Amino acid sequence: MGPTRRVTLCPQQWYMATNTIEQRPPFPPFTLETARRKVQLAEDAWNTQDPVKVSLAYTPDTEWRNRNEFLNGRDEVVQFLTRKWKKELDYKLKKELWAFMDNRIAVRFEYEYHDEKGQWYRAYGNENWEFDENGLMKKRYASINDLEINEKDRRL
Repeated sequence: MGPTRRVTLCPQQWYMATNTIEQRPPFPPFTLETARRKVQLAEDAWNTQDPVKVSLAYTPDTEWRNRNEFLNGRDEVVQFLTRKWKKELDYKLKKELWAFMDNRIAVRFEYEYHDEKGQWYRAYGNENWEFDENGLMKKRYASINDLEINEKDRRL
């Protein structure tokens, strides 16, 4: 094997090499079938509890409102989800398509988790999503309410 050769890229070459177009099908405008698929893909991703994997479904400059927190960009999303899943243990989520039109989808959801003391919760909420032409979510607005439950009352 020969010696390793280093290649130096100018800023434009580096940009072109590292900035490929990200796409996340299905793409808008949504049909009933593609909207349902998008919701299922989101549910599956969130149930992995992998903040980086989840963040890749969003635009790099994504805008979020989650309860009373306002986030901008993937880095903040990863930080938020990391904190969330450290507190919300044994997290399990179910999403359901509520409505869709063009590049927007509305979902209702519920999820269950317990805290470090073993208290179980069920969270109910609604999300409004807006996508770019590449199927990445630009905006996510979530309203969520939590209810303490007994472990025997879990549904998910």
